[in-house]
Amino acid sequence: MTLQAAPLRLSTESATFEADFKARLHWSADTDAAIEQRVADILADVQQRGDAAVIEYTQRFDGLSVASMAALELTQAELKAAFDGLPEVQRQALEQAARRVRSYHEAQKKASGESWSYRDEDGTLLGQKVTPLDRVGIYVPGGKAAYPSSVLMNAIPAHVAGVGEIIMVVPTPKGEKNPLVLAAAYVAGVSRAFTIGGAQAVAALAYGTATVPKVDKITGPGNAYVASAKKRVFGTVGIDMIAGPSEILVLADGSTPADWVAMDLFSQAEHDELAQSILLCPDAAYIEAVQREIDRLLPTMPRAAIIAKSLSDRGALIQTRSMEEACAISNRIAPEHLEVSSNDPHRWEPLLKHAGAIFLGAFTSESLGDYCAGPNHVLPTSGTARFSSPLGVYDFQKRSSLIEVSEAGAQTLGLIAAELAYGEGLQAHAQAAEMRLKTPRA
Repeated sequence: MTLQAAPLRLSTESATFEADFKARLHWSADTDAAIEQRVADILADVQQRGDAAVIEYTQRFDGLSVASMAALELTQAELKAAFDGLPEVQRQALEQAARRVRSYHEAQKKASGESWSYRDEDGTLLGQKVTPLDRVGIYVPGGKAAYPSSVLMNAIPAHVAGVGEIIMVVPTPKGEKNPLVLAAAYVAGVSRAFTIGGAQAVAALAYGTATVPKVDKITGPGNAYVASAKKRVFGTVGIDMIAGPSEILVLADGSTPADWVAMDLFSQAEHDELAQSILLCPDAAYIEAVQREIDRLLPTMPRAAIIAKSLSDRGALIQTRSMEEACAISNRIAPEHLEVSSNDPHRWEPLLKHAGAIFLGAFTSESLGDYCAGPNHVLPTSGTARFSSPLGVYDFQKRSSLIEVSEAGAQTLGLIAAELAYGEGLQAHAQAAEMRLKTPRA
């Protein structure tokens, strides 16, 4: 049977557009109740039994026959050996990508990650102290696919931020270790690495075991079990975000080759059946051309079945009245990846407020951002770009306020604080401020 990818065809001029549009965007982040209960059991078991529980679940879920945690830890020598064993072209690509990612995040740190302070007219010092987290855990997916790019995107900004230790966990079902993932850990400066995954890996990082050190924050994507576990351990540790299915939105004015745009839509659809690929364009003939290219190119794709289901179930080709309207709809969607496929992308960029990453111009394919452009590819999904940001150096730093009140400053601030404290009924607060006053408060 011939596979077909039939994205929903919509027009903003249709009377049913709003209802059809909302239905196509809908995706529930609710986790299956059975998964939630299983995750809760695993977390509690790892918290209680530590390494023994991690070993048991790794044997059960990944099919590994191991007797100790030592067999699940990757040494630095193994990581380097994996790097040295890669073909020269892969070593160069990995190093070049890492260099660009590091360069971008170093610039990010200089722009927003420095401590600062000032003294006001009475000598009081006020400021902010920026310090890195002591230890973070990065989760790297394994199983259906291996993601060395995720290693770079999670570990390098942590390293640039000055994090003391970076602990990587990566499942290796049936014991299959991906050399590119191990090599990426070597290039990115991972401190320790363990071949464990799932909820048990999240639990080990969050609570610590005799072997796996407890971390301060966990970053990185994973399956429903990993997402559920991250939600449950939040508060014990920090987390980056709860990621939904991958998304791409292409704003096109009809000037980009249609096969380029079709392949860009494929680039997210091939992740999984729940991924979402949407085209917004005012040119009906161009939308038809993109559909023809989808039909032509689909049979050539190794993951054609996944792409076809993703595009048919969640994809959309939407004809708008104008590019301005397309930008307004894009802001409503707040996509993870937003391509502005136009001859003049800078004309439209000021109209775009909400997106995880914005890719400007026909030559800027989303896939370049995934691997080597420099900015982070860990991005907010499911509309959360309305209020959240890409992973960055700032996610691996924390800020402490600095306050040094001079004797002169205490005379002014003490009166203000005491007045407000008495108003709140907090006498100890008020008297602590008043004790510093040279002249008792009337």
